[in-house]
Amino acid sequence: MRKALVALLSAGLTAGLLAGCGSGGDTKFTGITHAPYRVSATPLTDTDGSPYSLTKDTTKPLTLVFFGYTHCPDICPMVMSNVASAMTRLDDADRKKVDVVFVTTDPARDTQAVLRGYLDHYDPAFIGLTGDLKTIVDIAKPLAVYVADGSKLPSGGYDLNTHSTQVSAIGSDDTSTVLWDMDTSSAQFAADIQAILHGKAPKES
Repeated sequence: MRKALVALLSAGLTAGLLAGCGSGGDTKFTGITHAPYRVSATPLTDTDGSPYSLTKDTTKPLTLVFFGYTHCPDICPMVMSNVASAMTRLDDADRKKVDVVFVTTDPARDTQAVLRGYLDHYDPAFIGLTGDLKTIVDIAKPLAVYVADGSKLPSGGYDLNTHSTQVSAIGSDDTSTVLWDMDTSSAQFAADIQAILHGKAPKES
């Protein structure tokens, strides 16, 4: 009985590991489709110090945008790790069609250099944006992303920098019609990205 149970658990674990390999493990579209969100054209500043707009400078077929901050202890690293892993699951042709943009919600601490070092840990190709907090809040709103004021406290510390945790997809038409929640796995991200790039993503119901 015990040997049978061990064998069953071992088989289940092996199947789970195999299912997690590659982007084909999750075939159901995981992202949440919605009516088109308008994307603000207001530019922020990238890690090279150049202006960067989520409309004018997003020239690839698909741009994934996440609002977060480098001092975030848990959710931001989890989401960014899954997105970075998803990029490695794409073939070279699809990878070249996707940009990943990280917009800081904590510009007081996330300087251009801090952002660049943080993103290089995940993927040197990822784009980091910073700027005035009010501008960041205004850019986030049309994407249904909430960003709280993470200003410095009299004690020298910072308020908890509350922000929405979804990843938004911006298409070549400068609108967003898909978002993913923070629990999306790398395999799910990769499968959905492939579906979007190849015209197989579901439309808003």
